[in-house]
Amino acid sequence: FVDACRLVVSDLATDVIVHIGEVRFYLHKFPLLSKSSKLQKLVLKATEKGTDDVHIDDLPGGAKGFEICAKFCYGMVVTLSPHNVVAARCAAEYLGMTEDMDKGNLIFKIEVFINSSILRSWKDSIIVLLSTKALLPWSEELKVVGRCIDAIASKTSVDPANVSWSYSYNKKGVACTEIIESAGKTSVAPKDWWVEDLCELDVDLYKRVMVAIKSKGRMSPDLIGEALKAYAVRWLPDSYDALVADDYMRRNQCLVETIIWLLPSDKSSGCSCRFLLKLLKVAILVGSGDHVKEELMRRISFQLHKASVKDLLLPAASPSEGMHDVRLVHNLVQRFVARTALSHNGDFVEKSDEKMIELNFEQESTLALGELVDGYLSEVAADPDLEFSTFVELATAVPEAARPVHDGLYYAVDAYIKEHPDINKADKKKICGLIDVKKLSTDACVHATQNDRLPLRVVVQVLFFQQLRAGSSSVPAPTDGGEHACAKPVQEQSEHCERRIPRHPNKLDKQVTSLSARGEGEDRHVELRGGRNSFKDQVVGRNSFKDQVVGRNSFKDQLGGLLLQSRSRRIFDKLWSSKGHGENGKGSETSGSSQSPPSTAKPT
Repeated sequence: FVDACRLVVSDLATDVIVHIGEVRFYLHKFPLLSKSSKLQKLVLKATEKGTDDVHIDDLPGGAKGFEICAKFCYGMVVTLSPHNVVAARCAAEYLGMTEDMDKGNLIFKIEVFINSSILRSWKDSIIVLLSTKALLPWSEELKVVGRCIDAIASKTSVDPANVSWSYSYNKKGVACTEIIESAGKTSVAPKDWWVEDLCELDVDLYKRVMVAIKSKGRMSPDLIGEALKAYAVRWLPDSYDALVADDYMRRNQCLVETIIWLLPSDKSSGCSCRFLLKLLKVAILVGSGDHVKEELMRRISFQLHKASVKDLLLPAASPSEGMHDVRLVHNLVQRFVARTALSHNGDFVEKSDEKMIELNFEQESTLALGELVDGYLSEVAADPDLEFSTFVELATAVPEAARPVHDGLYYAVDAYIKEHPDINKADKKKICGLIDVKKLSTDACVHATQNDRLPLRVVVQVLFFQQLRAGSSSVPAPTDGGEHACAKPVQEQSEHCERRIPRHPNKLDKQVTSLSARGEGEDRHVELRGGRNSFKDQVVGRNSFKDQVVGRNSFKDQLGGLLLQSRSRRIFDKLWSSKGHGENGKGSETSGSSQSPPSTAKPT
């Protein structure tokens, strides 16, 4: 064939011109009509009209497919490959090149090539499958698509030790290379050897292949999840602009919904929490339906404790809700907590045949959730549009057991107050009430005592419990006279002081005004009151509070330098001094939202 007009170089003059689109083929009738029933009909109609021109506008495979068929009719050598075999097969079917026309016709030859060569090759099956999309619906009706999918799915289920064909494998940043495994080699292909090559498929074909792989029931959920993650990395753009671009928005939406639909049925395994949260973030950005988000949230709730703060920074659905979707995270936390509570209601649940399944989450998961939520609150607190109620609801959604230490919550609250300086006194009191000062570390206590953003009442509580903690950890030494000697062991002293610690910071007023320790059979009495006298003079009784708890060292010495800070000195000046005295006198103001406890002790 000459490239210009596609004509046959022959001594005989051509007697038919076949038009395939804009390409003309100058051919002879006899070799064509002997092998193609379609051309017989078309040439007959053209002859009746008195013309040699035959027009075919809907030939599958186009000019390239027809050229292969024409060469076969002339007895020329036809080279079939994974790249042109589908076009040739569809064109031959259209032209009716069956066994009824001639034994060993083109359709038969192509089918032999597909079954004996293409479907036995891993990479050729993928190449042929890729080429079928341009030839739909012919390739589908001829079952080329289905046969390729079945061949690919069957090969993925082969034992890696028996993999003897070439495949692409790219892991951990290594350049993509083609590895050939042969039966004579001792090396074994990795379990996920097939993942990389399938990433080349279009999303529709990929979905069908993965369904076929899952239907065989031989692939573990972890491998399915790894394959889906690799496909998402391959096709989902990293940049926000590319993800939501008008030209690709619909494609990305279809892609993420397909991946979610293909997730393993086992919701607690197969995919990492980070990957699921990334899918949720993409689903929000591309505007996927609520059912898609609900499925992801249900899966994430099984392993939320494994997430990181960065993973949870999900974009808000609308700008009016702020930068991050805190309510969605609150929903996830509630689901996780509810699932954990349900598992703790019974240690075991009977399934069948007296088999028991343990449902309890490990304690580490609950602790990890507390750290995760506190870290997330610290991050989103910088959002000026974050509502006060939303912050409080998320902070209180975590069970008490998840926060043995309140440092993370303290720093989150401090970050919120810092970013929202216009918060009113009532809300500031409420948000600071979330913090249990008894659960603050020494470093957090030091930070709190010097924090001008906190209400004065909270700082007083921190200093008060720091003093009790210091006292309970001290071992008092007996004095010479024995009159002030401590007869209780250290453990008993610690318990004695713990009983004085208020269970809630709001009870500090009552605790300070009526703090007393009366032991049965003991001649110890402690009273605290407001006034202008020094703290040491106000602690009265046969054995002073100072001697009962910390020995001869003064209250200021036990604070370890905290009272040397100017702010701490001002606090205690306000705490232990008041304008009025007497049994019904009121203490001075300690903050905008609270007052110092009234003095109830009688003057000495």
